[in-house]
Amino acid sequence: MVEQQSDADIDRVFHALADATRRDIVRRTLVAEQSVTQLAAAYAMSFAAVSKHIAVLADARLITKRAEGRVRLVSADPTALARAQDLLRSYEDLWRGRIDRLDAILLEDAGVPASLPPSEPAEN
Repeated sequence: MVEQQSDADIDRVFHALADATRRDIVRRTLVAEQSVTQLAAAYAMSFAAVSKHIAVLADARLITKRAEGRVRLVSADPTALARAQDLLRSYEDLWRGRIDRLDAILLEDAGVPASLPPSEPAEN
């Protein structure tokens, strides 16, 4: 069951996941919690740019940040990713249902009985 999310929440999640660097940050922090400094060292961009990517992910609630002394640790939230996956699955189910109905209409128009698969034409 897809948890109800506002359009703004959904937009933030997919905006955050639209960028390859942010997807990689999510991937890395799913494997293990990492400091912002460790993450910044992995990319050919400034610390500030990586921090902005992290802020976008945090705003979308795809990652969490916590302080441990002066170090900021980042970890991905598997629950948030599961919600995004559930939403995509609901769209997939919707479109599969529409395609199945369209297939049935096309078969009916072609004179193929509904009980036969499309590859087996009806005998006349």
